[in-house]
Amino acid sequence: MPEGRNHIKPDLTTFDLDTLPWSTSSYSNGAGGMCVEVAKVSTGVLVRDSNNRAGVVMPFSKEEWRAFLDGAKDGEFDI
Repeated sequence: MPEGRNHIKPDLTTFDLDTLPWSTSSYSNGAGGMCVEVAKVSTGVLVRDSNNRAGVVMPFSKEEWRAFLDGAKDGEFDI
């Protein structure tokens, strides 16, 4: 993969969001809490609210998603 391609955000217009393989957060307990779903696509990751699947979908480049995961593992977002 050429350098710099990890910075490209997914283009939402190129995907049929209803047919993507969405995964629910492992922290979801199925009780209708505040959870997200993610879908891996060729240029990154898409994230949406599992309680509002028709709502906003946020695209993240591979690099942005990696930075988020690294921050979460390091406790950067702990309250």
